[in-house]
Amino acid sequence: MFNPNDQRNRQRGMFMSAIEGFATISAAIAAFLLTPELHLRTVGFITRVAAERYGAGEFTDLVSFVWFVAMLLLTFFAARATLATAIVAGGLAVATRFV
Repeated sequence: MFNPNDQRNRQRGMFMSAIEGFATISAAIAAFLLTPELHLRTVGFITRVAAERYGAGEFTDLVSFVWFVAMLLLTFFAARATLATAIVAGGLAVATRFV
């Protein structure tokens, strides 16, 4: 038997997966563009703190690499969460204008 709720849930699922895909691709682009700049501006401080706390700079390259990966992941997930939320909120704002 035909259930209209199933069709509505399927359409919502497609809409949400499209939003997630768009947010993921946009966040990957944002991470690609922003991570080097964030890393460049913060790596000096991080390596200096690591050298003061954990030794005379033996781990500088490792700390720099780990900091780059951390900045990459933070940038990606922050951008993804922000974009997904903004897209859903924008869609709801547009939908309420027409209802």
